[in-house]
Amino acid sequence: MRTAFRLISAVVIAAGIALAGGASAQEPKTIKVGYVISLSGPQSAGAMLTTVPNYRLWVDEVNKAGGLMLKKYGKRIPIEVTEIDDRSNNEDMVRLVERLMTVDKVDLVLSPWGTGPNLQAAPIFAKYGYPHLVGTGNSDKIPELVGRFPTTFWYLGMPGDGANAIVNMLDGLRKKGTINDSVALFVVQHPFGSEFSNTTKPLLAKAGFKLSYETSYPLGVSDLSAQIKAAKASGADTMIAFSYPPDTFMLAEQTAANEYNPKIKFLSVGAAFPTFKGKFGDKVNGIFGLGGWNPDGPGVKEWVAKHKEVNKGQEPDRWASSNTYASLQVLQQAIEQVGEIDRAKIVATIKDGTFKTILGDTKLDNGVLRKVWWVGQWQNGEFYGVAPTDMPGAKAPQVK
Repeated sequence: MRTAFRLISAVVIAAGIALAGGASAQEPKTIKVGYVISLSGPQSAGAMLTTVPNYRLWVDEVNKAGGLMLKKYGKRIPIEVTEIDDRSNNEDMVRLVERLMTVDKVDLVLSPWGTGPNLQAAPIFAKYGYPHLVGTGNSDKIPELVGRFPTTFWYLGMPGDGANAIVNMLDGLRKKGTINDSVALFVVQHPFGSEFSNTTKPLLAKAGFKLSYETSYPLGVSDLSAQIKAAKASGADTMIAFSYPPDTFMLAEQTAANEYNPKIKFLSVGAAFPTFKGKFGDKVNGIFGLGGWNPDGPGVKEWVAKHKEVNKGQEPDRWASSNTYASLQVLQQAIEQVGEIDRAKIVATIKDGTFKTILGDTKLDNGVLRKVWWVGQWQNGEFYGVAPTDMPGAKAPQVK
């Protein structure tokens, strides 16, 4: 079996897979899978690091096995994939997702990258009854979203859970006398920053922490040296930055340049990227960040090896990549349990089932995966999950 790629309209790539003879008239020759995602534009950095490599890996893996096993036909059916570039335009993304469903009539549609795009896409998935599995988005509004759009499933948790994990870790360290009760807070002016800071600040206050310094800054700012110096002067043992790439990288660079080395330096989106370690080398050790993983989890080493093989040596990130791939494992298992491409049955199976994934036994709670990593730390060149502490493989935080 061979997969051929061709360009369809400058932004669409299709993989056509030929099925060897013997198919009856009722059998599909292929299972048509499509997705609209940012292959170019400002959203492409995240999409091309976390989401697209795992989509391509999954398609390659399924087709090398002969396809998805559909019991209705007693055989495996290969995937034919359509990959569309939305050029980081979310309005175009929504329109193109709807076109895949109504004009191209694909069997399944995979989700776009990021919280905002997925929030905008959820109504379209629900309108046409397509399962919507989100590996790169989170919101405290998920329970409300699931109520309105019952085909949507979220695999990266809710910010409120993340805030609890961060504060619980800090509280435990303070009770041991490892850190003081002062926190310096940096918040990007973006819905991500607002949602995380709005949930974290009350929890910090309730736990007896005080904000000795607080600042917000615009997305993409190039220099925060003055703010970093002020945070350093505040005497806080903890720096929390609800940051977005590329400012996560900038904050790591400028805190080092200004010799601001609090006992806890927590950065957010981007700290788990292999490119973060690639840029800073051994200097990443000790830095905390959003996300984490258990590199010794079930099938993780095999997944990483296949990820690198299919994606020209590119490593997965140490957070949403594993959740994204796990969502695809869930989708595949649900399809094969149903035994046909019946989207209503697939949605019902995902909603209620427990699945074996690289995250372990994976079961959703009202449409959201609640047991996820929220705090990781670079230790000896690896970004291990450290909180919540009851996650399998959790490492103790290392604080000097």
